[in-house]
Amino acid sequence: MQHAENPVDWYPWSDEAFERAREEDRPVFLSIGYSTCHWCHVMAHESFEDELVAQLMNDTFVSIKVDCEERPDIDGIYMTVCQMMTSGGGWPLTIIMTPEKKPFFAATYIPKETRFGRIGILDLIPKIQDVWTNQKTEIIESAEKIASTVRQHLLGTPGEELHVRFEFCYRSLV
Repeated sequence: MQHAENPVDWYPWSDEAFERAREEDRPVFLSIGYSTCHWCHVMAHESFEDELVAQLMNDTFVSIKVDCEERPDIDGIYMTVCQMMTSGGGWPLTIIMTPEKKPFFAATYIPKETRFGRIGILDLIPKIQDVWTNQKTEIIESAEKIASTVRQHLLGTPGEELHVRFEFCYRSLV
């Protein structure tokens, strides 16, 4: 509800959102936060309320907003993804994934502009758009491996190390 007035075209976690992503061949930008999170509010004010950022997001992604307290199931899965991919976690949690719900990028707070060793959302979005357009095969392969490894982890079965293909994603995007 806190993001209802944002210029970002937010969807709830729904079949409709993923169907739109498939139909329009767009990656999904998943943002998970909660109402009392300081950095969630900072990212919302810096980026999600900004017209330029919103336009880039609306042109590039199907964007989904989730409250971790309302959907702890989704938060749990994608927080595990973030922790496995980045060795860290927290909120706001940002996952960029295929329309098939397979992640290929994970981060926590992303500033509007690149600073303090963190890529800014204004620099990240064009990079995501570029690799989605020009290196989609590699993105899909990487996302498949990530999803498989996360499934194995969540099921409690041993699997290969998750860093297998992350070097492609992070070298290409950051």
